[in-house]
Amino acid sequence: MPTKQNSTQKNHEEETLQLHKEELKISKKWVETADVTVYQNTYTEEKQILVPITREELIIEKKIVNPKGATDAQIETIRIPLSEERIEVTLHPIVLEDVEIYKKQFEELIHINETVREEKVQIDTFGDLKVIGDGQSSPK
Repeated sequence: MPTKQNSTQKNHEEETLQLHKEELKISKKWVETADVTVYQNTYTEEKQILVPITREELIIEKKIVNPKGATDAQIETIRIPLSEERIEVTLHPIVLEDVEIYKKQFEELIHINETVREEKVQIDTFGDLKVIGDGQSSPK
């Protein structure tokens, strides 16, 4: 905007123009674009396995013979358990996979297009005027 200043020493009006120019100022700031929670879940599964076991028994068979000559004999069996296999279940963990979690910064170039304005003085003349600028002489 032009501002007018009156000079008391000179009898002419003086005008001052302020010319402006826009300049680009680039700044950056961090913003959160996502929130990530990393966790592990444990799932359970029932397993059914058939395991054969062995046991050892002492077997005593008694045959009672009929002393009167009968052909039928009676058999009496006694079983005494001596030892057996017992099932022992142990769980031991094994590593399935290693999962690494870390942050890494990547840099990329982003092309920015912006329009800036600049004010320049323009002088329009009317009539038969001779304009003399710095370093120029008046045409003859």
